[in-house]
Amino acid sequence: MVVEIKNLVKRYGDFLAVDNIDLSIDDGEIFGLLGPNGAGKTTAINCIIGMQKQDKGKILLFGKEFDGNDSSIKRDIGIVPQDLALYLDLTCYENVTFFAKLYGLKGELLKSRVQEALEFTGLWDRRKDLARKLSGGMKRRLNIACAIVHQPKLIIMDEPTVGIDPQSRNHILQAVKELNKKGSSIIYTSHYMEEAEELCSRIAIMDNGKVIAQGTKEELKAFVTVEVKTEFELSAINYTLISCIKQVYGVRECAYQDNLLVVVSEKDSKNLSKIIDCIVATDVDIVSMNIEKPTLETVFLTLTGRTLRD
Repeated sequence: MVVEIKNLVKRYGDFLAVDNIDLSIDDGEIFGLLGPNGAGKTTAINCIIGMQKQDKGKILLFGKEFDGNDSSIKRDIGIVPQDLALYLDLTCYENVTFFAKLYGLKGELLKSRVQEALEFTGLWDRRKDLARKLSGGMKRRLNIACAIVHQPKLIIMDEPTVGIDPQSRNHILQAVKELNKKGSSIIYTSHYMEEAEELCSRIAIMDNGKVIAQGTKEELKAFVTVEVKTEFELSAINYTLISCIKQVYGVRECAYQDNLLVVVSEKDSKNLSKIIDCIVATDVDIVSMNIEKPTLETVFLTLTGRTLRD
């Protein structure tokens, strides 16, 4: 277990920012931490890395309780903050070198790690450029280079793709996958649900300081799914179909909408073959068929009443 959080509580005066959350993150996984603004994600992360002291609860990193002061644990953590942590009047090479030295790297190892980090983020050719001259996307990539130069076991990425161009965003997503393949465990927060869908093996959804759901993507989708919608494009409209399909076990609704036959069934009714039998029996051909599947956005909206970017 890379991270284990038990009954974590953090207050700011009367405001309860983190409310008794429990989380566990396994070695080698990309764990998504999602929630609308003000949900408590960043506060929880700050407690995990020791930037803020929790009011209650335990945080274990790599199996050891962490109070924010253990330097041996700190050396195994890399942080990509939401706000850029760069020195704009230093070059890319100087920025990464500075952070590498903070983690105790020196000599030839320092030089090789700095080069590796800049090459990995696609910035080696820009190593002599001042950070202020980089585009927004390249600054984000430099932020990542500074966070991974010491090759940490745990990397925490707090919205690393916010406000950047699609090309840089894609570069960062591929970098996250590659870092994970190399052995790093990753905590990833984002306001882009499609990123969590693509990257994360497990996800926790926070709202109002609480973890309101967590699990694999499939588990979360199953948690909120109570019905399945199937749309059929048919060669002809045949209204006798509707009465036939409505008799099929598990069907809740059946109607024509926008020249499509739309059938809503209870989850796990496993009645698709019976519905198709009804269509075939009326001598109508199926031109196309689409089963509407739940997305993480659907899950999030159902659980919080808001979209992720609200």
